[in-house]
Amino acid sequence: MPKLLIGAGAVLILVGLLWLLGERLGLGRLPGDIVVDRGNFKIYIPLASSLLVSVLLSLAFWLFGRG
Repeated sequence: MPKLLIGAGAVLILVGLLWLLGERLGLGRLPGDIVVDRGNFKIYIPLASSLLVSVLLSLAFWLFGRG
């Protein structure tokens, strides 16, 4: 169990760092991301950002899966 918790913590740290890097590169504010802001109601649907992340992950898995 301790190894699982350490591994999960390391993954969360990595995801957090990648999230910060993505924000600095403009991920989350791409054309195609939908933001509806009506008074005290705000909804955010990151369509373009999700599509870009999906394509990049698919490409990475495809490249590493070949070798």
